[in-house]
Amino acid sequence: MIIATPRGEILHGAPGRGRLTVILCFFHLRKIWANVQNQQGIKYFFTPTVCVVLFFTGESYDVEVHYWLHHYGHFPATMYFEFCTESNPPGSSKPFCIVREMEASARTHLAVELGPFAPFKPCQVVPYKPVDTVIVEGEPPERYSKTKVINLLKCPLKMRNYHHRFHLLLHLEEIQMEVDIKKYDLHHQTMTQDRDNRRLLVLQVPGVAENRPSVLRGDCLKVAKSEDKVQPITVYTGYVHRVELERVKLGFSKRLVQSFISNTRFDVEFTINRFPLKLQHRAVDLAEKHQMDEVLFPSGSGVQTTHMPKLSMFNRQLENNPEQHAAIQRIVSGASKPAPYLVFGPPGTGKTITLVEAMNQLNRVDPLCHILACAPSNSASDLLCERLLGHMDPHCVYRLYASSRPLSTVPQNLLKHCNWDASQDSFVFPTKEVLMGYKVIITTLVTAGRLVSGGIPVGHFTHVFIDESGQAVEPESIIGIAGEIDNTREGSGQLVLAGDPQQLGPVLRSPLAMQYGMGISLLERLMKDNPLYQKDGEFGHFDSRFVTKLLRNYRSHPAILKIPNELFYEKELQVFADQWDRETYCNWEHLPKEGFPLIFHGVLGKDEREGNSPSFFNVSEIEVLMDYLTKLMKTQGKKGLPKLSPKDIGIIAPYRKQVEKIQKALNFVKELSQWKDIKELKVGSVEEFQGQERKIIMVSTVRSSINYVKMDQDFNIGFLTNEKRFNVAMTRAKALLIVVGNPVILNKDPTWERNLPRNLSGSGRV
Repeated sequence: MIIATPRGEILHGAPGRGRLTVILCFFHLRKIWANVQNQQGIKYFFTPTVCVVLFFTGESYDVEVHYWLHHYGHFPATMYFEFCTESNPPGSSKPFCIVREMEASARTHLAVELGPFAPFKPCQVVPYKPVDTVIVEGEPPERYSKTKVINLLKCPLKMRNYHHRFHLLLHLEEIQMEVDIKKYDLHHQTMTQDRDNRRLLVLQVPGVAENRPSVLRGDCLKVAKSEDKVQPITVYTGYVHRVELERVKLGFSKRLVQSFISNTRFDVEFTINRFPLKLQHRAVDLAEKHQMDEVLFPSGSGVQTTHMPKLSMFNRQLENNPEQHAAIQRIVSGASKPAPYLVFGPPGTGKTITLVEAMNQLNRVDPLCHILACAPSNSASDLLCERLLGHMDPHCVYRLYASSRPLSTVPQNLLKHCNWDASQDSFVFPTKEVLMGYKVIITTLVTAGRLVSGGIPVGHFTHVFIDESGQAVEPESIIGIAGEIDNTREGSGQLVLAGDPQQLGPVLRSPLAMQYGMGISLLERLMKDNPLYQKDGEFGHFDSRFVTKLLRNYRSHPAILKIPNELFYEKELQVFADQWDRETYCNWEHLPKEGFPLIFHGVLGKDEREGNSPSFFNVSEIEVLMDYLTKLMKTQGKKGLPKLSPKDIGIIAPYRKQVEKIQKALNFVKELSQWKDIKELKVGSVEEFQGQERKIIMVSTVRSSINYVKMDQDFNIGFLTNEKRFNVAMTRAKALLIVVGNPVILNKDPTWERNLPRNLSGSGRV
């Protein structure tokens, strides 16, 4: 029996006046049954059909509703009552109706454990506090007229307007960042002293783990005592020393630390980190200064016919792949110079392996080469470094980290090949002479700007490789190019861009900047706008002098690859994954259809938030995930299945709170918590999984309310309305893909609606 609290009623017409007997002539519930019991204990049983029951004046009836639930989730139902008077039997007059809404939940103890610890209460924006200061205005430069600004945004991007256009777009992005960061200002917050370092104060910042707000080591926050009313108000600047989940550790002046009293309330103002923006502004200026026309807007006029070298591959498997082999030959020969060479690498086609092999070949055939290898993220840069160390002399390779990188996130095997200084307990920047002694330097695009600042001369690097270049805004990519390579003389530097314009692109805040092209990476712009990087109309092939599209997918089962191949890659991808690996779970007993290792499990869950955190979670979906994990663990090593390690499994969720709850569930479910090395099971966002793969991937879409889809669009989070995020999530799995989500909500998104029902109908749906 479920006790339901009415959420409203709808009345059509009115009951007869006077003391009349009323007939309940219709009672309808879908997929449930009910009974009505009067005061004398007489029961009337109802199924989803029309029944007639006589009600007498003054009598009261209890209604019991019985659900049969076979799945986890929240299941709404509508009770619909039709009444008419005895003198006007059914069909002879208009009845009046009463509707009651109810909801049943199928939940386990895990759901109770993971539920909200407190009702969600949004953080209040702190109003601006005027500070008693006198501002003396300087002489501003001549301003662009509004017409000039609009024309600059609307006209096609050319070298003559390159730096003006990107300066403007960067300023638009910065303005939006300033506006957005104010939404996270805190009011009446307390801080505590750090137990390990009493000079630091610890502030709870809900949402910081999900970059809402974005706070990194070295950023500054401004705080003022809430009780201060007398002007001028003292504002203390605190610098971030460490970010830990939902809290940050701040370094303030001795004046505040020494006078600090527990439970003192502070107003907190967040600020943006302008350092990456400054580097991008400088980079577009350097691009103009060094006349990088043929790099940024290549015409192909300076390209010369070059001899294709015969190469013996370090990685022998590449010799059997014509696209990879050709790409490496072209890069080593410098066939496209001064134009960039593009490696278009769809998921699982070995894009990063191709770059690594090309760098190894260059190091062997050209003793004078110096290579700068970059990526937008630390994880992608780490992967490049790890792959390079597998074949190249470790003394030639150097991983350069920013001082803001948390040591705990650095792979242990890279610590002895990077700029970590244990004596100073921080990352330090070596001298110019030390850096120039390495054959290969690997770093992020932003940190590559330090090399220009450090005085490494233009032209020192003969080759610049940018992996995952589709994830970077164009000025960010230019940081790794302008001032690094020399394209003004014979034997100019070679730029190699690798990525996939169909996967995750840059993340921006400003709708205006997005509208006018800031969200398009250099890789995507070249492939979209430059004829050198487009397929010819007659044969439908790319010009191999400038671009290679990798076609052989070495990762996924055909059923997993089918959807993205049709949607994003013109059905050109070929299945070359090892047959044993890709068919490992084709006979798993829990598949809806044998031989089809793709499951879409529908769950009618609920979007929830807790405390002051803006991040969402969905407990019902976590229950389903844990159920599948338990089944995988119990069936490993049986019925032809191999032993399974937690590191073979990845769980993707779009919200940080869902990630946190899943990690908590792994420790709560007894069978899973006792699984050896369960901590190696990676749970993270789509961004954290780009460029990675797992034998088994589970995806929790979380969203169960259409009311929050607009929020996902505004913050560029979630799976709905984002084809690129969908593509990345669907292409990480090798042998088994399990997607858990609300089919009602997902079917409102064109990408999900167009593909999942069609491809999973009668096979992978639960």
